[in-house]
Amino acid sequence: MGEQGELAAEKHVRYIVTAEKKKDSFESLVMEHLRASGAYWGLTTLDLLHKLHAVDAAEVVDWIMSCYHPESGGFGGNVGHDPHVLYTLSAVQVLCLFDRLDVLDADKIADYITGLQNEDGSFSGDIWGEVDTRFSYISICTLSLLHRLHKINVEKAVEYIVSCKNLDGGFGAMPGGESHAGQIFCCVGALAITGSLHHIDRDLLGWWLCERQCRDGGLNGRPEKLADVCYSWWVLSSLIIIDRVHWIDKEKLAKFILNCQDKENGGISDRPDNAVDIYHTYFGVAGLSLMEYPGVKPIDPAYALPLDVVNS
Repeated sequence: MGEQGELAAEKHVRYIVTAEKKKDSFESLVMEHLRASGAYWGLTTLDLLHKLHAVDAAEVVDWIMSCYHPESGGFGGNVGHDPHVLYTLSAVQVLCLFDRLDVLDADKIADYITGLQNEDGSFSGDIWGEVDTRFSYISICTLSLLHRLHKINVEKAVEYIVSCKNLDGGFGAMPGGESHAGQIFCCVGALAITGSLHHIDRDLLGWWLCERQCRDGGLNGRPEKLADVCYSWWVLSSLIIIDRVHWIDKEKLAKFILNCQDKENGGISDRPDNAVDIYHTYFGVAGLSLMEYPGVKPIDPAYALPLDVVNS
């Protein structure tokens, strides 16, 4: 693929718009249960590149609503799939992109999420009860976008997240869990949305996060791992929220992301010369957005939506 100088925005737009249509491809088979999230990644990327109009808004809204379970108040990852908070957030985020929250019964969705909060303040992802700080972030983010944060016990939710803080300044999936960039983003994002960032040791966590930058300029998720484009989002957004982003070399990171582009067919991969996918395309463009890359809309580091969408 050689040296990549700049963002091949048009190619990425074409890749995303056609990826949605290739229903019979292997990738769409693998992504089947993640389709609501895939829609969020793809559509947010289009919006960041000023091309959301390339898709039919009414068609997207109809499809999203066909994944809704009115009896529970949650969304499944695809039509006929069981509800889960992860896909509920993706659905709400997509509807935010199109400014169509009016199609939702916000109270019913808020009740669904409230019902998944546990005694200790943690959240389960669905009725089967798996607990993870990811679900704390997802629940808090969804409720905040719906202006229903008051429905949960926010104090207990924050207490639980703080109980997952480690001596290295990072956060794990549960108390005592290893620090990992993805979990750190979830905890930092949730604390940001609830106005609770005072619980974070910014210098200690900032140091752990900036240590994630590898020689090739990319970021990894934890020590001794390879760099991966998706951490351009998880690590960078956390650094921005705690105001320590100046501790990494942004130019080298931007270069790493641009090197992971497929300049011919569009899309971004996890690392140079690998196969592209919608997930890394989104996180690559989102990472460039956080670094104020020209031609890319600014994204909100806590809500993972374009700033103009969050502020509307």
